[in-house]
Parts: sequence; structure tokens; C-alpha cells
Amino acid sequence: MKKYFSLLLVTTIIACVPQRKFLDEKAKRENCEKELANYKTSSQSLETQLNELKNKMTDEEKQLNGLQKDTSIIGTNYRNLTSKYDKLNQVNESLIDKYNKLLSGSNSESQKLSGQLSATQEQLQHKEDDLKKLAAELDLKKKDLDLLTTELKKREDRVKELEDVLKQKEESVNALKKKVSDALLGFEGKGLTITQKNGKVYVSLEESLLFQSGKWAVEAKGVEVLKKLAKVLEANTDINVLVEGHTDDVQMKGMGDVKDNWDLSAVRATSVVKIITQNSTMDPKRLTAAGRGEYFPLDDSKTKEARSKNRRTEIILTPKLDELLKVLETN
Repeated sequence: MKKYFSLLLVTTIIACVPQRKFLDEKAKRENCEKELANYKTSSQSLETQLNELKNKMTDEEKQLNGLQKDTSIIGTNYRNLTSKYDKLNQVNESLIDKYNKLLSGSNSESQKLSGQLSATQEQLQHKEDDLKKLAAELDLKKKDLDLLTTELKKREDRVKELEDVLKQKEESVNALKKKVSDALLGFEGKGLTITQKNGKVYVSLEESLLFQSGKWAVEAKGVEVLKKLAKVLEANTDINVLVEGHTDDVQMKGMGDVKDNWDLSAVRATSVVKIITQNSTMDPKRLTAAGRGEYFPLDDSKTKEARSKNRRTEIILTPKLDELLKVLETN
């Protein structure tokens, strides 16, 4: 009887350990999915900010063009008015000269000339007032134009800086894809594909390259692929790595703590992460393991070929956005 209770106690302890490990893995998976959602939200927000900034800059360029046109028109009017003012001033001086000469002449002629002189001086004063008003308006327009030009230059510099960072990011993604392709040259087309989209590199491995059906221990051929990939990731420290496990829609029979497709996809992703960390000096903080189950299929068909395509592991390589975030913070 003693032996029976001892055996029962040992069995209970052994059963608890995998269950606790499974709960830890499930918590990590949920945390990874939250971080991924936050990253996607942050990336979309950055793209939205950049588009808004470009739209605002376009509006300000239109304002600048309109202000430049207004300034040109006012400047032309100002020069025309100045010319008329100068001519009127010459007429005034000529009338004063004639008036002085005729002071000793006919009184009626002097009065007529005096009236003309008075009217001319009045016109001259109006023109002078208009000139001052136009000069003040021109000066105000010039200040607005200078202010808008300065602001537009700042926005142009900021947009260029953002575009430069995005260009560098795109170039780094292109370079990373080439490095990964070179390292895994012998495996492409043999259960492994490498694609680039949305500023990321996707390394997709079919189930047959990594696992036996319903299992999560990585096969020798898969370990070889992951070791080569680990060396590339080790040398590129500015890349974050997300490993996603995917299954088909055929429900598996429970095996211990792995009870369904979602569990299987998470455990497979964790197995891949462990091989990468064991065969490189990568900081584990750069790696995330996530199980997607059957909920993100490549092909919704219920055929054998479609299900085979959906059973895969995707390793998603994402450049860090530290430089881009730094530009946004400083502006």
C-alpha cells in the first residue's frame, strides 16, 4: 500500500510540471501577441504622421505660391504708384515755378494757377498717403512670406529626414533579405521561401522541413537551416525576430499538455526559438515566439495541397525603428 501511494505522489508531481510549463508558454504567447499588435499600431501611426506632414506641406506650398503672387502684384502696383508720384511731383514743381514767375502778372491768372497748384498738391498728398499705405501692406506681406518660407523649410527638412530614415530602413531590409537568401541558398524552393513585404523579411518553412506530423521536435534538416539563419541574425543586431507557428484546420488529438492546433503551433514556434538561441549569441529579448493555430491560412481551400501549404513556420525579421522614433521625438 505504501508503494502505491508513493507512486501516485510521484505521478502527480510529474503531471504538474508540464502543466506549469505550458501555462508559462501560454502567458508568453499572449504577451508576444500584445507586443506585435502594439508594434503594428505604432508602425501605422508613423506612416499616418508622415502622410499628414506631406499633406500639410503641400497646403503650405500652395499658400506660399499665392503669397508670392500677391507680393509680386503689390510690388508692381507700388512701382507704378511711385512712378506716378514722381511725375506728379515734377508737375507740382513746374507749377510752383510758373506761379512764382506770374506773381507779378495778372491777378486772375495768378488765382487760376494757385487753384491748379492747390488741386495738384491735394492729389499729391492723396498719392503720398496711398503710397505709404501700400508700402505698409507690402512690408506686412513680406513678413508673412518670410515666416511661411521659414516654416515650410523646417517642414521640408523634417519630411526629408523622415524619408531618409525610411529609405535607410528599406535598404537595410533589402540587404538583410540578400544575406538570408545567400545563407539559405541550398534550401530555397525545397520547403523554404524568402519574401519581402511591408518593410519586413519573411522566412517561411514548410512543416515537412522542420517537423513530423503532429510533432514539435525539429528534424535534423530543419536544425541545419535554423543554425545557418541564426548566424545571420546574430550578425545583424538591429533586427527583431518573430517566430510564428501555423497549422491546418484539421484538429489534432490531444497529446499531454498539447491539446489542440493552437497549442501545437505555440510549442513549435518555441522549439524554433530555442534552436536559434542555442546556436548563436543572440539576445533572447530580440526573439518572440507566437502560436497562430489554423487562424491565418495562406489558402482557405479544404484540399490536401492547401492544408499542406498552411502547415508552416514563419520567421519574420523586422528592423528596429529607433532612428525613426528619434526623428519624430526631436521634431
